[in-house]
Amino acid sequence: MEGPPPQIRPKSLDDYLEQLSKSAFQAGISWRVVDAKWSGIKTAFKDFDIERVARMSDRDIDKLMQDERVIRSRGKLEAVVHNANAILELERERGFKKHLKSFDDYEDLAKDLKKRFKFVGDSGMYHFLWTVRHPVPEWHAWAKTHGVQWGDMKKPKPRAAARPRAKMPTRAKAKR
Repeated sequence: MEGPPPQIRPKSLDDYLEQLSKSAFQAGISWRVVDAKWSGIKTAFKDFDIERVARMSDRDIDKLMQDERVIRSRGKLEAVVHNANAILELERERGFKKHLKSFDDYEDLAKDLKKRFKFVGDSGMYHFLWTVRHPVPEWHAWAKTHGVQWGDMKKPKPRAAARPRAKMPTRAKAKR
């Protein structure tokens, strides 16, 4: 995948959970690895049926830790269940979509959501909100303010030439 991630038009809370989960799984991992395992992850999490995911137990997570189709990071697996419950809690309070729209400033919304959700940092939150078509700042400006370098990375400094190795003194051969 070159360029920005594809955007969706969420039809249900399940769609929001799936996009949020993709951001969580990508934390510290190449998106290529996540994409390669995504169909197995989606199946394991019941197509991100938010009600079913929210009811998953520690025992269910233990089973997933043995499932080679998923990324077997207990923290990330548990985060999906936690995040499902956090979305449902916001939905019960005032509506998840209304909550997203209640912030005038992107940074305030991102800060709020990062407190509620697990395994989603600055880049993950930007990715999540971008993919669900929520207004986000222009990428280059956002990346610069968050210290993210992408694409225009500086070339690494050339390595110093190796110094010739000094010869190690040899032991005098013992006379026999």
